[in-house]
Amino acid sequence: MDKLAIAAALQEIGTLLELKGGQYFKARAYKNGARSVAELTQDLGRLIRENRLTFVKGIGYAIAKQIEELYTAGESTFLKKLRAELPPGIIELANVPGLSVTKVDRLHQALGITTVEQLKAAAEAGKVRDVKGFGAKTEQRILESIASYKTHELRIHIHHALRAGGRILEYLQTTPGFIRGELAGSLRRSEETVSEIVVVAGAKLPKKLIEHFLRFPLVVRIEEKTPQYCTAVLSEGFKTTLLAVKPEEFPNVLLQATGSEAHLEKLNAIATKKNLKLTGRGLEKVGASKSKRVTRPIRIDSEAGIYRQLGMQYVPPELREDQGEVEAALAGSLPEDLITTDDIRGMVHCHTTYSDGKHSIEQMVHAAESMGMKYVTITDHSPTAFYAGGVKVDRLQLQWEEIERVQEQAKIKILKGTESDILKDGALDYPDWILEQFDVIVASIHSRYKMNEDQMTRRIVTAMQQPVFKIWGHALGRLIQKRPPFDCRVEEILDVIAESRAAIEINGDPYRLDMEPRWLREARKRKIKFVVSVDAHSMGALQNVEYGVGIARRGWVKRGEVLNTLGLKAFQKAVRPL
Repeated sequence: MDKLAIAAALQEIGTLLELKGGQYFKARAYKNGARSVAELTQDLGRLIRENRLTFVKGIGYAIAKQIEELYTAGESTFLKKLRAELPPGIIELANVPGLSVTKVDRLHQALGITTVEQLKAAAEAGKVRDVKGFGAKTEQRILESIASYKTHELRIHIHHALRAGGRILEYLQTTPGFIRGELAGSLRRSEETVSEIVVVAGAKLPKKLIEHFLRFPLVVRIEEKTPQYCTAVLSEGFKTTLLAVKPEEFPNVLLQATGSEAHLEKLNAIATKKNLKLTGRGLEKVGASKSKRVTRPIRIDSEAGIYRQLGMQYVPPELREDQGEVEAALAGSLPEDLITTDDIRGMVHCHTTYSDGKHSIEQMVHAAESMGMKYVTITDHSPTAFYAGGVKVDRLQLQWEEIERVQEQAKIKILKGTESDILKDGALDYPDWILEQFDVIVASIHSRYKMNEDQMTRRIVTAMQQPVFKIWGHALGRLIQKRPPFDCRVEEILDVIAESRAAIEINGDPYRLDMEPRWLREARKRKIKFVVSVDAHSMGALQNVEYGVGIARRGWVKRGEVLNTLGLKAFQKAVRPL
């Protein structure tokens, strides 16, 4: 059994344990283990032979034993036992609101139901009401729940979607005749959350891609299948659509599948004016022959080629939102130096065990160094953030001494910083004489989110007018799908920042991604500088830079507008408090 099949088995164990109840932490451990196995870059067989599985993060002794059994025997006695203890189809049926394990078992015993479609058919036929513990009203509620379940749109955070999409592409590459593949849809446009993972793949025999994908071990349900595309649900509940095409169709299908709809509508209008037509097969030249209209395909080998045929600059996916990018591309004024991850030279906004981080200063520094960074800022919480282990003045000196010790062994430059709370009155946490000694200050709001618009605006304006240079951290305080941005007059604050010693953080934490692209565009109009940060509370979270760059690109942010694309000395000079 290969690593993806093993990951699927571990995911199923975790889900079944969750459904069984009372074993939340054990269930979560198996799901984390599944993720660790799926993302392994080392040879799994070798890890097992050398008894090193438990060295992998997320894999403990018990899970390692399950992996060994799955790898050698191709099955798990523990999984077989769980399946026997729970009714067939429980994973799918448990997604219908109101259906407990007991009720699913009764439906299976009485009517042999194992899928949502079978349940829907039985309820519509009036058979469910006769099952013990149900009734006519319950039957009707089940039909309503199924309708709600089918229309409910699960939004997937970008980091989870990219991880799952990467696994799919990795698997598709093993298809005989596979040529190329890319993620598409709103995920390719770096939206904060997506409703599905869209993959476009090219092969000599596209039908083989579909067949191979449906054997992907993490696929738990097939929703639709044709010779050209299929839609399936993965074990994590993520909806996935694969568009399988011939190599010559790939550029146009990728363009169409990436969107957005508004962007594509404008491209179609431009094509029409040029006697061209964008179709599912590609770009075609429209002409007339006597009394009928004829089309001639134009061979295109890339998306850039399509834009060239339309007389436009290439539009990066993150800009395809009908926010002026089409007009700019026609005029040749689209920025060609949008920020990229390769441009980032320093990691900004890193937490350690001195506040609420998981790893030590030394670990965070070496992790940043291994990524090729030239500098890293240690910005633990300030004293007011007591709930996050804010660093009081007496411990601050200890932290600075430790930074000096770690610096002796590191090639990367460590900058002493803080994530200073913006207090109720707009003052920054720590006395001025301490603030002046930092190399960098990130100023953020962590409390009193419910202040009214006037109060919050005054609070932030006061903070931004403080004489020290500061970076406005996770500016509007949102937590995606959990907490909306707080109320304030953003443009008024941006006007103040433009005249003050301040920059704006583009926060790469995938649950924050703050501030939003529309406000980044407004900030750019005022020539405000930015920092793409990671807001990292662990070594792994340093990878957040990718998500921060994605949001920055959606805001049309250019390389020269981001301070941490600068070399060490220039960056130090730019962010020095005084």
